[in-house]
Amino acid sequence: MKPTVHDIAKIAGVSLATVDRVLNGRPGVRSVTRGKVEDAITSLGYVRDLAAANLAKSRTYSFVFILPANDNSFMIGLHEEVRGAVVRSSAERTVIRIIDVPPFDPGALVAVLETLLAERPAGVAFVAIDAPEVRAVARRLTEAGIPIVTLVSDLPDSSRDHYAGIDNIAAGRTAGSLMGRFLSGRESTVAVLAGSMLVRDHRERLEGFSTAIAQAYPNVHILPVLEGRDDPGLSETMVAEALRRNADIAGIYSLGAGNRGLIRALQKAHGPRRPLVIAHELTASTRAALSDGVIDAVLNQDAGHEVRSAIRVLKAKADGLPVLAAQERIRIDIFLKDNLP
Repeated sequence: MKPTVHDIAKIAGVSLATVDRVLNGRPGVRSVTRGKVEDAITSLGYVRDLAAANLAKSRTYSFVFILPANDNSFMIGLHEEVRGAVVRSSAERTVIRIIDVPPFDPGALVAVLETLLAERPAGVAFVAIDAPEVRAVARRLTEAGIPIVTLVSDLPDSSRDHYAGIDNIAAGRTAGSLMGRFLSGRESTVAVLAGSMLVRDHRERLEGFSTAIAQAYPNVHILPVLEGRDDPGLSETMVAEALRRNADIAGIYSLGAGNRGLIRALQKAHGPRRPLVIAHELTASTRAALSDGVIDAVLNQDAGHEVRSAIRVLKAKADGLPVLAAQERIRIDIFLKDNLP
């Protein structure tokens, strides 16, 4: 049974009128009270359903999702979540279109965004590349009245309306703390596998990881980043070469995708001991590697929640309604072999 506004009011200890003010962003609510209501929303998992109101208004929303077309399991899963939203679109009064672009290609992303300036959809969601030309076209979309949500990788200090994704600095710090604890703080060398430093989520994860290691585990030394472009084949080659050149690698942090290649390289490696491995995203391949002991921990984000959040935010922006921060917060899950769902 879905939670209701009555449940929120009961848990927060406030009136229905107060809940309504918070949900609709109206003034007259103290910050402490507003916090109680938002905490109740989070604990209940309440999701405001705008579908009924929009049905009454006979409004249909035209949304575009721009996604990188690369061969990594997380992005494949993100595509599947958006396709699921396409299937549900008639019931939710949305028309959703997916446009694929090459990964880590600012020019290709800008070209698609520029075409949308003429089409004027009700909202656009895309995996951001933190480049000046992307910021510039995002500003033009905003000036044209088109709401923007960035997915997975953010474009902060830009005109975008919302970011649907995890706190990547916090994710990197978490990975750094786990790595330091797993290595017991002993003198160690750690390799880092990224997709590309062009995307902000990878840079922020590296920043958080490096900071956590430097602050608490100064005996752990981080090698220069390997950029595998989230390509399993390239990632396998780069990891295999790093292991060959640095026989003392005690840990590997895979902060992007390309994990299938990483796993293959580890399975083929011959050495006195297997490196400790922390990766991102619970997919079929990382799940199997956790079970087999090839990977030690996985930090996961819920792609489905991100897609649903993006749609809710774009609807709210199109209707001039406030965004409920508590409802849209994307959490970081940590999986070990022992707590796999």
